[in-house]
Amino acid sequence: MSTSVQQAIASLPVPGEWTWEVVVRPRRRTLGIEISPEGEVLFAVPADVDPWAVADAVRARLPRLSEEVRRRRSRPAEPVKELVGGTGFAYLGRNYRLKIVSGEAARQVRLYQGWLELPQPATQADGARRLAEWYTTLGNRWLAARMPPLALRVGASPKLVKACDLGPRSGALGPDGAITVHWAVMQLPPALVDFVLVHELCHLRVPGHGRAFWREVRLAMPDADDRECRFGEAEPLLWRGAVT
Repeated sequence: MSTSVQQAIASLPVPGEWTWEVVVRPRRRTLGIEISPEGEVLFAVPADVDPWAVADAVRARLPRLSEEVRRRRSRPAEPVKELVGGTGFAYLGRNYRLKIVSGEAARQVRLYQGWLELPQPATQADGARRLAEWYTTLGNRWLAARMPPLALRVGASPKLVKACDLGPRSGALGPDGAITVHWAVMQLPPALVDFVLVHELCHLRVPGHGRAFWREVRLAMPDADDRECRFGEAEPLLWRGAVT
């Protein structure tokens, strides 16, 4: 079956520079499209799928897929920071300068008088871990408070929402209905964090990224296209814990 699906997709005007493959996943009910951080495309299909139905679905998504592949292939190197005084860090769209503190004031990472205070770390890696934990803790609180009105707008409620390390991903919907957001996303302005949350909430209603899914996103967030563009520009610049 995968061979005929492969042939059906190959008949489309798929850009020649793409690296893509088809895999059969018997537990799937619909087409799934995954794009790796490097811009490689994976088409996951059910075992009994109609190859030409898959081709029609892919054809409808080619413009958006092409833009996403282009964006990921042109992605800049992951930001790396040196944890020294004055290094810039963002939280909810506002920029703060790092202050390394010691003594009585060095009990925890905190925002204080316009600075992001970090207790003197044993190593750069230790400092990065503590900052990630700080983003995660504040993120969990903020996301929990932010979710109810967005869930009401979308008409779907997650089992749980939390911040954690998702590697290269920014958000994910688990099979149990829980939504996770990368702690690094908390560096973005609230409007763009909201975009990530609405994106995952809409997956509770519609799987995949077809026309029905984006219709749900735009119903819940009329300026979703603008926010998606802004998110695409800002997301590659997020600091995800890499230090010198």
